[in-house]
Amino acid sequence: MNEVPATAAAAPVVVRLFLVDDHPLVRDGLRARLGSMPGLEIVGEAGSAAEALALIGPARPHLVLMDVGMKDMNGIELAALLLQQPQHQPAPHIVMLSMYDNPEYVQKALQVGARGYVLKDAPAAEIVAAIEAVSAGGTFLSPAVSKKLFRNQTPRPLLTPREGEILSALGRGESSKQIARDLGLSVRTVEAHRQSIKRRLGIEGQAELIKYAVEHAREFGGQG
Repeated sequence: MNEVPATAAAAPVVVRLFLVDDHPLVRDGLRARLGSMPGLEIVGEAGSAAEALALIGPARPHLVLMDVGMKDMNGIELAALLLQQPQHQPAPHIVMLSMYDNPEYVQKALQVGARGYVLKDAPAAEIVAAIEAVSAGGTFLSPAVSKKLFRNQTPRPLLTPREGEILSALGRGESSKQIARDLGLSVRTVEAHRQSIKRRLGIEGQAELIKYAVEHAREFGGQG
């Protein structure tokens, strides 16, 4: 009898990361902090927007960690170009790295399609959390940024349309499993969105999230 070969284990997913910052010391620090992170490979770096536009396409990263304040072009404008230009498709996810917690910068970054916004003085664990959340299909804002946005904006613009759908469903009492089935997503992706919603709105616990969802579900019922 022929033996049936054992099914090979699926190879672990490795996130390909590209660094963009016009300060070499910052890039060195990021490499030192992130280089040993399991499941992460730093596939390139750039010290200017022009260099990033030339190198990101060939490197084909899954995620770009990008400085907002660069000399030749700000990171928000660069993010918009990367997400729109056909040579960079499929477009990488972008997490902005910034010294500025100004709500206007954050809102502009989200509007052009960035999936995260992290302050440069954030601990390494926060940058890692941003990479993990965005790689899983969610979004991430530094808690300090999220709270400042929440004080200055109405809640609706803080969430993506998908996050609005999920918050509305939570407000109707649906479980993550139900939401995943209804929206054609995996349960893991729904859970990643739930974590992202909490970070964006400055909410800490699940009970607080459900309470908020029940109170605000109507505001998001039309998103989709």
